[in-house]
Amino acid sequence: MDDRTDAVEESRQKNLEARVWLRMLACSNLIENELRERLRTGFDTTLARFDVIAQLARPPEEPTMGELSQRLMVTKGSITDVIGRLETAGLVERRRDADDARVQRVRLTARGKRLAARTIPAHNERLAQLMRGFGRDDLKALDALLGRLRAALRAANDS
Repeated sequence: MDDRTDAVEESRQKNLEARVWLRMLACSNLIENELRERLRTGFDTTLARFDVIAQLARPPEEPTMGELSQRLMVTKGSITDVIGRLETAGLVERRRDADDARVQRVRLTARGKRLAARTIPAHNERLAQLMRGFGRDDLKALDALLGRLRAALRAANDS
């Protein structure tokens, strides 16, 4: 029985990176699915639209389409599609940059600002509810660890 227990533990240690990745992915999927459903039922919007609105509601104001795609880590084509839909809905508007007419800047309309004022606090409150099982110290520690992981991953991708 000890040999079996040792083998299981050895296997768990060998696959630790894969297990951590799968747990992070599972947690991300669980949270994302919950938030997606809340936005759909509570605000008749999608997570992609919310993400853009939330980015536009924070500084710096009037980012370019390229800056938005970088912030959200999506392609410029994806941003163009979402912005087009938000523009049709009257939630955002695009304007040419004063210094470079090739560049489009995006901003929330008054209607978009009202939607942001309702959705962002509800979104943040739901996240807080989902993570209530963790104390502030646990969340700070997890934040620090994930920050280190992100930095290590960026460094590995840059090399």
